[in-house]
Amino acid sequence: MFRKYILPLIFVTAVTSLFGQKVIDTSLVQFSGMVVIEEGDQLIPLPFANVYIKSTYRGTYTNLDGFFTIVGKKGDIVVFSSLGYKDIEYTIPDTIQESRYTIYQIMSADTFMLPETVVYPWPSREYFTIEFLAMDVNDKLQQQAEENLSERTLARIAEYTPSDGLGNSQNYFRQKADSYVYNGQLKPQNIFNPLAWAKFFKAWKQGKFKKQDEDK
Repeated sequence: MFRKYILPLIFVTAVTSLFGQKVIDTSLVQFSGMVVIEEGDQLIPLPFANVYIKSTYRGTYTNLDGFFTIVGKKGDIVVFSSLGYKDIEYTIPDTIQESRYTIYQIMSADTFMLPETVVYPWPSREYFTIEFLAMDVNDKLQQQAEENLSERTLARIAEYTPSDGLGNSQNYFRQKADSYVYNGQLKPQNIFNPLAWAKFFKAWKQGKFKKQDEDK
């Protein structure tokens, strides 16, 4: 009878112990260190440098002291980048035995040579007037100006150009003023307007609605 109860108890205890053990991923590494730059004979911490695992969305950045820490795997490629410095790729060694790894990463400056741009200001406002009046306006330029200032072009531009703050405020006050005129009563509707009905019947007799249907 003792054997009848003790054997199942030993089996349950062994299974519980087996499933209760946590599986530890030995490939994970707490990767930490300092990102610095060289100034003379000194190493200066580089704050807010980007530190991320390549081909992933995991990353971090250095604090004011240039310190960073991130969890990676052995063999991962860590990218160090900062504006004005060359990007550096560092591979976490896959031969380390510890779960923590620390480095000092030195960044080197990256120089960009931009083309020279020379800006010449107008000598005076009066000089601008002289140049403007002396400008040769040929027929092609005049035709282009008339096209840009035509009602069709301006209407198309106004359709897609948002109003500024002044225009929006004026439109709002006009709507409020219009609503105050009919305060306490119903606002007039064109369905009760005989002139609107007369205009509708006239357009109907002229076949304007029929033409619209044929165009569609």
